[in-house]
Parts: sequence; structure tokens; C-alpha cells
Amino acid sequence: MLYTSAQDWRNAPRKKVLFFGMSGLGKTHLSNILRAGGDWFHYSIDYRIGTRYMGEYITDNAKAQAMKVPFLRDLLLSDSIYIGSNISFQNLTPVSAYLGKPGDPDKGGLAIDEYRRRQEQFRQAEIHALLDTQYFIDRAERLYGYPNFICDTGGSICEWIDPDDPKDHVLSELAKDTLMIWLKGDEAHTDELIRRFDKDPKPMSYQAEFLTEMWECYLSEQGCAPDAVDPDAFVRWTYSKALAHRQPRYEAMARNWGLTLTADQVSTVRDAADFDALIGDVLAR
Repeated sequence: MLYTSAQDWRNAPRKKVLFFGMSGLGKTHLSNILRAGGDWFHYSIDYRIGTRYMGEYITDNAKAQAMKVPFLRDLLLSDSIYIGSNISFQNLTPVSAYLGKPGDPDKGGLAIDEYRRRQEQFRQAEIHALLDTQYFIDRAERLYGYPNFICDTGGSICEWIDPDDPKDHVLSELAKDTLMIWLKGDEAHTDELIRRFDKDPKPMSYQAEFLTEMWECYLSEQGCAPDAVDPDAFVRWTYSKALAHRQPRYEAMARNWGLTLTADQVSTVRDAADFDALIGDVLAR
């Protein structure tokens, strides 16, 4: 690990951390608390994906929809209007809207081959954004003068790496420059995440093999054709299984590459001083 003891952490002139875990357990909330203190640079992987690596895909998809409307088509072809995504730290909807959900096109679903294509685009984008971390660490200090750095990752980081491989390229690069911290929830947190997702199902990214297994199981269980799948029903059915799939991968990441904070521990952090003390205590143990 980058900091192997509480003393290393407390004495570090620059503190550099990376948060990972399921979406909804406090990664961005904790990042915002640290950023609000004024001396932490917040690097959002999801924001980088949407602006640097998938921005053109997102815009082209919006243009393709606009081209179906004669009025908008004429304006686009004459360069009379401009279409772009208004992505921000607080609004990452353009990325998830582009990912979409597979199933019945009359219910907003994508054909499974198109869905897989977009999943692969996202996988490549997330890996590139993760490997940009060192560049932003340098940029944060050199350009803006921030002494400390947070990398706020998406929930799917665990899908693209092998946490048990000591030579894993992505994890090796991240661990070299940051203290990797798993924000871990308990069963109650998991139940709450599932309840929230059931109320408002959102697009997700999946490991290709996991997606194929879930898609085939769902079609068999429901006895329906691919283009008859209710997109929301499929992602709801898949969500709890995705949580169970990711949990041991997060655990291995924390065990082999970093440390663990529980969501309850994170809930006690009110400012950067609280965070410093908490990490020092965890490293001391």
C-alpha cells in the first residue's frame, strides 16, 4: 500500500486516496466533504468518462434521435442548432442514458447486440479514465496547487480487473499512486440499495460474461424473446445478482490492494480532519 502505517499517513505531505464500492454507499458524498475543505482535488471517474471518453458517443446518439424529427433534422443539417450533453459532477445522466437497457424497443430498450456494443465502449472508457489518475494527481498539484487528491470511482471498477493478480495492470497503477479504500455496506445497506433501485431502475455496466449469463437466464426463466423483454424488469431482476457478483471482487481488492471503511464509519466523517483521523486509526489497527 502507498501508506503502510498510521505514521506514514499522518506524515505524508500529500495524501492521495481512491474510493471504490457500490454506487450509493457514500463515495461521492465523502469526496464532496473533503473537497469542501479546500485542499483536496476531486477526480471523478464517471465525469471523466462522460466528458473525455464517451462525450462523442453521447452527442451522436442525441443527434441520431433528433434526425428522426424532420424539423430538427433540417436545423441540424443547416448547422442552425447545436446538440451537446450538459454533464456535470452532479448530473451524470447523459452517460447512463447512453448505456441504456436491453429489451423491447417500444419500451425504450436496445437490441442486445447494440447494448453489448455500448457496454464494451464503457468498459474501455472506464479503464482509460482509471489509468488517467496519475496524470490528474500531477495536474492537481502542478496546475491548481492542491496538496491532496481523491479519485472517486464508479461501482463497476471491479468488473474490469483481476483483484487476485498481483500484476494486474490497472490495480498496479492505481495502488502505486493512491491508497485504495473500499466503502463497504452491510446487509441493511444492501437492502436499501435494492429498494432504491427497484423504485428507480437505472442503467448499469456489467462484465461481459456476467451479462451473457444474466440475459440467457432471464430469457429462459421468463420464456420471452429478446425484443419482448421489459428493460426495467430485466435490470431490476439483475441488480441484486450484480451486487452479489461484485461483493467478493471488492473484498479481494481491499484485501490485496488497500483497506476497508464501513459505511457506518464513513457516516461519522464531517470534515477532512475527521477523515485523516479515521484513516490513521484504521491503519494503526
